[in-house]
Order: sequence, then C-alpha cells, then structure tokens
Amino acid sequence: MGRPKYFTPKEVAVHNTVDDLWVSFLGKVYNLTPLCEKYKGDVLLKPIIQAAGGDISHWFNPKTKDIRTHVDPQTGCEIPYCPNGRFVHIPPPYPDSNWANDFGRPWWKDDSYLVGILSQKTRKVKIINTLTSQDHVIEVCSEEIMTEILERYLKYNAHAASYTWKYDSRNLVMGSTLEENGIEDEDEEFYKLSMNDDTFLQAIHLYFNDDLTEA
Repeated sequence: MGRPKYFTPKEVAVHNTVDDLWVSFLGKVYNLTPLCEKYKGDVLLKPIIQAAGGDISHWFNPKTKDIRTHVDPQTGCEIPYCPNGRFVHIPPPYPDSNWANDFGRPWWKDDSYLVGILSQKTRKVKIINTLTSQDHVIEVCSEEIMTEILERYLKYNAHAASYTWKYDSRNLVMGSTLEENGIEDEDEEFYKLSMNDDTFLQAIHLYFNDDLTEA
C-alpha cells in the first residue's frame, strides 16, 4: 500500500463549490462532490454546502468517529447534534415514514470519498535554483518526504528531478522528510521574534545534473 497523499488546509479550502466540494474532519480529507451530485436539490445538502472547503471535525465525536449526539429536551431521547441543521444521512428527530434509510453506509463512514490526510502542520520552504538563481517559497506538509515536495515544485521547474537537492551543502535524502533531513521547523522561533519567515527561511539549493529527465 502506497503512502497517503497529504493536503494543506489551503488546498482543501479551494474546493468550495457544490460542483467541487471537499471537507476535512478528524484529520482526513474527503471529496463530497459525488454526494452533492447524488442529492442535488435536496434541502439536506445545505449544511454540507455551507461547510464546503472547511473543517467539520466539530460535527463528530473524536472517540466514536460518529456524529455528535445530545439529549432532546422534549423527548428525552439521544439524537444527532446538528447545530447547522440536519444534513444528508441524518435521520429525522421523530419517526417519519417518508425517510429512506436504504442508503447503506452514511457518507462520513464511506471511505470511497476519502482522498487523503490533512496535514497537522504545514511549513514554508525556500527552494533556490543555482542554475537560474531563481527562488520560490512554497507551502508544504511537514509529513511529506522530499520526492513529494519535489512534485509540488514541478510547476515552477518541470526539470526539478534533474537536479541534486542540497541543504547546508549536504545531499538531501529524497525519501525522508524535511525534519529527517535536518531542516528544522523554525516557525515558532520566527513568531516569537516577529521575523519575516519568507526572508529568513532555510534554503534548499538545487544543482543541475546536466541530464534532463524531460525533453
């Protein structure tokens, strides 16, 4: 089984329309676009659409991984807690013969919507191309290994794999994370000192190998 794909909160946030709707909860990222297509026009989609691109972990009990519940003051029964309104696959608070419960697994338990893991900590990294003297600052997931960071950088340099990646004159291990390569996360220090982290970021230097991997 391959490594999971990691996403930054900003990457999730851009998927914020009914035709392209992602959410994150309990540390995972879900693409609910197919759910929206299936229930298009259903009023129960409204809370999900309103949450598009955001994190909805507060909808869930972190221990049970299920929807939070509360006791209905009128009936004394335990029912799903939906402060933003009842949504798809949540039963009505009272018996209703019109409610269809033949949908199978509720969407929050259906891994077919799962697309990856939400990064617990993102960080910025400066990458300097020594051949062109160009530098770019990109946001990455702290859990990502260098080859995955390389993939993020490809939009700035399609030949990035034809370079040797170095930090502090040392070749980076491309199968390891930034921290495993000795590139510590200094965000907290930057914050305490009120420093411009884009200016003082540790820099990764790319050295051209003279063997282009793309024509």
